[in-house]
Amino acid sequence: MRPSLKDVPYVWCPVEATIDVIGGKWKALILFQLTRGPCRFNALRRLLPHVTQRMMTLQLRALEEDGIISRSVQETVPPKVEYALTEQGWALGPIFEAMALWGQAHGARRSEPG
Repeated sequence: MRPSLKDVPYVWCPVEATIDVIGGKWKALILFQLTRGPCRFNALRRLLPHVTQRMMTLQLRALEEDGIISRSVQETVPPKVEYALTEQGWALGPIFEAMALWGQAHGARRSEPG
């Protein structure tokens, strides 16, 4: 008889740890945009028009909580909020470079008919 999943001991995986931080539909795209430099919220919204305001806010908060991005508020009227990669966020740069290269080499195949 096969053991159930609850009986299988959990083994920590470094790839899983990375995916926990950058996984999902929008986090990687947000981080890729921030590799180009700090960005304000509405600028990110223009760069990623399919992300709703609520989802953008949730994803940015999660990335900030994980220490991947920083959020700085300038005390102006209205306040200016800018997001930037932290040192830990910049450490993910090679991952996004590799993803971009892979996408350039293989991404066109996704749009080709079956």
